[in-house]
Amino acid sequence: MHKARQKTLMNAVIDGGLLVVFLITTAPQFTGISWHEWISLALVVVAIVHIVLHWQWVVAVATHLFNKATWSSRFSFGLNLLLFIAFTLVTYSGIAISEEAMPFLGIGMFDNRAWRFLHHTFSNISLMIIAIHVALHWQWIVNLFRKRAIR
Repeated sequence: MHKARQKTLMNAVIDGGLLVVFLITTAPQFTGISWHEWISLALVVVAIVHIVLHWQWVVAVATHLFNKATWSSRFSFGLNLLLFIAFTLVTYSGIAISEEAMPFLGIGMFDNRAWRFLHHTFSNISLMIIAIHVALHWQWIVNLFRKRAIR
């Protein structure tokens, strides 16, 4: 397999995994709070790997954001920036209201309705941004599966 195909496949697996795990974490009533928190912490690690793997794109688009970048690249960059901010706020507020993971690690947390509201709000915002992100990349996703099915 060519390196470009390997990289594309690796990106697809990581992106798909991020999507599935994020969807699982949006329903803690199915996993329970403890699993929700531990899976979410693992999700943060994978999201960091995702950002590192795409860092060249981030730098390239950011460098040329206002002069050479296409409008679609600018929109995608802005959407990804919003997702990064929303996901960071979900993570931070989730850590702040942790009932299981952080206390297990010896870190005391808040039991505050405002933090819970922020956590739920930014989780929903993240979900909406992810839906737009998937829609924007839908043709790439379809083409990836078509190419895999043909081979």
